[in-house]
Amino acid sequence: MLLTACSSGGTSGGGGDTNFVMGKDGISTVDRGARTTAPDLSGTALDGTKLDVAAYKGQVVVLNVWGSWCSPCRAEAPNFEKVYQQVKGRGVQFVGINTRDTSTDNALAFEKQQGISYPSLYDPAGKLLLRFKKGTLNLQAIPSTLVLDRQGKIAARSLAPLSETKLRKMIDPVLAEK
Repeated sequence: MLLTACSSGGTSGGGGDTNFVMGKDGISTVDRGARTTAPDLSGTALDGTKLDVAAYKGQVVVLNVWGSWCSPCRAEAPNFEKVYQQVKGRGVQFVGINTRDTSTDNALAFEKQQGISYPSLYDPAGKLLLRFKKGTLNLQAIPSTLVLDRQGKIAARSLAPLSETKLRKMIDPVLAEK
């Protein structure tokens, strides 16, 4: 049943006035003046420490929703780690949101196998995802990725797995903003 929730694509995000403009590449963006602030994303990380995304304000934050059971997540994970290593010294922080894993064991094994070095919040029931404004995320579209600007506002999203090139296409314009 979990695998049926794992999406290899899709662009629907539900209703709501989220100001997203869909690009031809499946990446949606929001103009600077129309962005909304991301909800509180704090909780326990997979390693048991406390993690609060608000602590990264002033940096561009890449949020990636994933599950160890999700094949497209496995496919995109190396791209995320590679891009993270390229941009982490330039004011970009990646944070995963692990969802629907019933224990941290599988999620931690996934991170180890994929070489993921950035932290992930543990959200087995999807409660953090429900904090987003309706239409921002489609809870069935896993993996999903959001890019937050330096003020903690949602600047871009993808509701599909990302290649290295598409991930950079999401991050680079936000990183270039002054």
